[in-house]
Amino acid sequence: MLTIDNLETYYGNIRALKGISLEVPEGNIVALIGANGAGKTTTMKTVAGLLTPRSGSVTLSGKQVQGMKPHRLVKEGLALVPEGRQVLAPMTVLENLELGAYQRSDSKGIEQDMEKMFAWFPILKERVNQLAGTMSGGQQQMLAIARALMSRPKLLLLDEPSMGLAPIVVSDIFKVIQQINREGTTVLIVEQNVRQVLKIADYGYVLESGQIVLSGSAQDLLHSDRVKEAYLGGKKHA
Repeated sequence: MLTIDNLETYYGNIRALKGISLEVPEGNIVALIGANGAGKTTTMKTVAGLLTPRSGSVTLSGKQVQGMKPHRLVKEGLALVPEGRQVLAPMTVLENLELGAYQRSDSKGIEQDMEKMFAWFPILKERVNQLAGTMSGGQQQMLAIARALMSRPKLLLLDEPSMGLAPIVVSDIFKVIQQINREGTTVLIVEQNVRQVLKIADYGYVLESGQIVLSGSAQDLLHSDRVKEAYLGGKKHA
């Protein structure tokens, strides 16, 4: 589904991504973990067309898409839920959801997907005419995910979906991510809640200082001493 090969992205003269390579197989949930400043959000922005890489390639469903504009990538089947949610605060829940489907013309399908979003996130149906900016952080995160799904993506990019949310809300969000995946959407997720994300992921990559330093099945990473020490509160050996 998604292949990143030797990707390098810069901020000015600062080399943020140092030749990273990773794969997201169709139908999988793949986790990208690492400390703040490791390059996780830079990776997501580069894949989503918000940043242009200096070298390397991004291939989506067999087509090279690096440097493609974000709206074109949506047409190619990619949707990003950005860090910090970034819902359109002055617009209602309904208007945010409708905007997610702005490139679609299948009105019946849009209506069906709207009902599916309301089934997955009942609070959105309750608050359908509420301004997005007046909702809680958890509700805004649900809206951001639902808005992205209204484009019917083949690949969903989630950047820190649990950030700043209460544990019970985080649990609900992760259950929905699993449901989204079961219904056929491939997921690449950046997440600092390492234990929780590795419990739902199929595979994972560890990013440090712009480089992939470790990869493996999610279960292998969950039990890796290196991951435990760095991200799960494990004790370092003397």
